[in-house]
Amino acid sequence: MLPEVADWLHRRSWTTADRPPADLLAAKRAAGPAGTVSVVLPALDEEPTVGEIVRVIRRELMERLPLVDEIVVVDSGSMDGTAAAAAAAGARVVHRDDVLPRLPAAPGKGEVLWRSLLVTSGEIVCFIDADLREFDPAFVSGIVGPLLTDPAIQLVKAMYDRPLETDGAVVPAGGGRVTELVARPLLNLHWPQLAGFVQPLGGEYAARRSLLERLPFPTGYGVELGLLVDALDLVGLDALAQVDVGVRHHRHQDGQALGRMAATIYRTALERLDRTHRLKTTPDLVHPLLTQFTRDPATREFTAHTHPVGALERPPMITIPDYVHHQGLGELRRRPRKR
Repeated sequence: MLPEVADWLHRRSWTTADRPPADLLAAKRAAGPAGTVSVVLPALDEEPTVGEIVRVIRRELMERLPLVDEIVVVDSGSMDGTAAAAAAAGARVVHRDDVLPRLPAAPGKGEVLWRSLLVTSGEIVCFIDADLREFDPAFVSGIVGPLLTDPAIQLVKAMYDRPLETDGAVVPAGGGRVTELVARPLLNLHWPQLAGFVQPLGGEYAARRSLLERLPFPTGYGVELGLLVDALDLVGLDALAQVDVGVRHHRHQDGQALGRMAATIYRTALERLDRTHRLKTTPDLVHPLLTQFTRDPATREFTAHTHPVGALERPPMITIPDYVHHQGLGELRRRPRKR
C-alpha cells in the first residue's frame, strides 16, 4: 500500500459512531442550503424490498431526525409493483423514461443515476440500492455525515461486511465476488491511490452535487468504478472518504450475471486508461462481446449466449442545457479544486 493511502485510511475512514445524530443535525442546520440531502433509489423490479427501505428512511431520517429532505425512487421499467410499493411508503416515484424524454434512455443502473440529478434538488445526493434487506438508516446518515461536517469532503462510500447468503447457507465474507476478482485488482494495479476503499463497487455512496454534475456516468454496471476513478482525478484522494455502516444484506446474482457485470467493469476501466493515455489501445484490441454458456436440461447440450459489453457514457450533467435551465444556473458552478 502506498504511504499516502495508509495515511488516508487513518484520516478518511470512520464509523457511524464518530458523528452522533445531534452533531449531524447541528451541522445540517448550520450549512443551510448546502446541507440539503436527496436520497435516490434506482429500482428495477424491487417490490419486495423498496417499500421498507423508504419507510425506514422516512421514519428515522425525516421524522425523528430531519436529515433527509427528499426521497426519490427512479423506476427504470419495473414489471412488478415496485413503483406502487415505493409511493405507498412515501417516496416520490419518477419513471426513468419521463426524465429528459428527448434523449432515449439506455438500459443500466448508471443511466438511472445520471438522470436522477435532473429530478432531485439536494446539494448532497445519496444513492442507495433498492434490494437491501434489514435496512439500517446508518447506510444514509453514516455516509452523508462527513459531507455535512467537513466541507473538504466531496464523496463518501459506505463500507460494510457483505455475507454471501444462498440456499439457507451463509458465508460471512463471501459476497462482493466481482469486487475481489475484478475491481480490486484493477484499482490496485492502475489506480493504487484507491486501494484503500473497502467496497469500491458498493451502491451506497453520497456526494456533493457540484461534483456529480461534473462527472461522466457510465450507463451500466461500470458506474461505481467510473465515478470513483473520475472523482479521484477531479478532486484528489483527500476529498474522498468511507464510513463503516455495518452489514449489507441483499439479493445475490447468479454467476453469469456476475460475468456480464465483470466484463462491463473491466471495459469501463479500459476506457479510462485509454482516455488518460495510460494504456495505448487500438480499435481492435477490445472485442466488446461476452459469450457465456448454459446447458439445456432436456438435451444436455451447451448453448452459447453472446452479450454486448456496453461502453456508453453520459456526459457531465453540467453540460446538458436541460439541467442548467432546470437548476436555474446563470453560470456554471465553480469546479471543485483538486486537493
